[in-house]
Amino acid sequence: MRIPFITSSRYQEIGRRKGGGGGGKSGGSSSGGSGKSGGGKSGGSSGSGSGGKTSTVPLKGSSSSGKSTATSYGYGGGKAETIPVGQLFSGRTAGGGSRPQVYGTRTYGSGYPGYSGYGVAGRGFPFWFWPVVWDGSANQALHNTEYGDSFNTSRLGGPMAQANFVSNNTGSTFHVLSDNSTVGSLIGSINTNCSSHLASSSSTSPSPYNSSAAGGPQPEQAIQYYRSSSIVLTLDGYNNSATFNSNPNTADSPLPSGVDMTLLDCLNYTIGQAAPLIDGASSHFISPPCLGFVSFVWVLWFLVHYA
Repeated sequence: MRIPFITSSRYQEIGRRKGGGGGGKSGGSSSGGSGKSGGGKSGGSSGSGSGGKTSTVPLKGSSSSGKSTATSYGYGGGKAETIPVGQLFSGRTAGGGSRPQVYGTRTYGSGYPGYSGYGVAGRGFPFWFWPVVWDGSANQALHNTEYGDSFNTSRLGGPMAQANFVSNNTGSTFHVLSDNSTVGSLIGSINTNCSSHLASSSSTSPSPYNSSAAGGPQPEQAIQYYRSSSIVLTLDGYNNSATFNSNPNTADSPLPSGVDMTLLDCLNYTIGQAAPLIDGASSHFISPPCLGFVSFVWVLWFLVHYA
C-alpha cells in the first residue's frame, strides 16, 4: 500500500478489502433518520502534480449540523463534538477526521478512523458527512434505513448524486457517488487533474443518484470508499464477489482486464486529496499526537512546499 506523499507515485493505491479502514472511534445512538494542503493538480496524469488550491464548497442539505461550507483540498481535523439533543443522530460524535485518514478500502464501512468492521450502522460522523446508501439493495447493511434513502434532503451536502468519468483510451467508465455538493466539487477537481484521459462524455455536473436507472452504479462495482464511506468510486463491469460478505478478510475479486489504470490512478489520487473536508481550527498546522507519524510527515511535506 502506498501512502500519499511518502512514496514516489504520491497517491494511495486502490484499497484492498482486508483491514476495513483505519485511524478516533465515534459511535452512539441515533435520534433520527483553510489553509494549504498537499495533493491536487496533476496536469492530466496521476502523480505528476505538485499542489492543490483550496476552495470553499457550499454545502446543500441539512443545516442542523451548523456546517454550511467545506474546503476542497482542506486538511480537516479539529476536535470531535457530540451531536446535541434535538438534532439528527444526537449523542453520536462528529468531526475530527483529517486528510490522511480519508482513504478506505473496497469494504462498505471503511474509511472510518478507528473502525475496521463491515457496515455503517450506529456509527458517528468523523468527517461530518453521512455514508452513502445503496437504494434497492436487499442487503440491510448496504441500504441502512437510519440514513434514509438517496433522495434524503437532510443529508449534509444535499441528496446523493453521481458523476461518470469515461476513459478516452479504453472506454473504462467510472462513477463517483456521494452527496450533491461533494460530487459537484470533485467534478471540477477531476476535470482539472485528469482531463487528458477523459472522454467528452464524462460528466460536467452532478446527476441525481437513482439505483433503478439503467447503468447506474451498484455496490458490487465499488473499487474504493473514502471519507468514512461517504464517497465511493465504482467501475462499470466490475463484480466484486466479496461485496456482500461481512468478513473483512474475504479476498476481493480482481479488476477486469483492459481497465485504464492511468485514469483510475488519477481519479483515486484526486478524490483522496481534493474531497471536501470540514476544517477544524488550527488543524492545518498542528499534527496532534493521536494522528501519528504519517500525519506528521504529511503536514511537514506541505509546509515545506507551500509555506
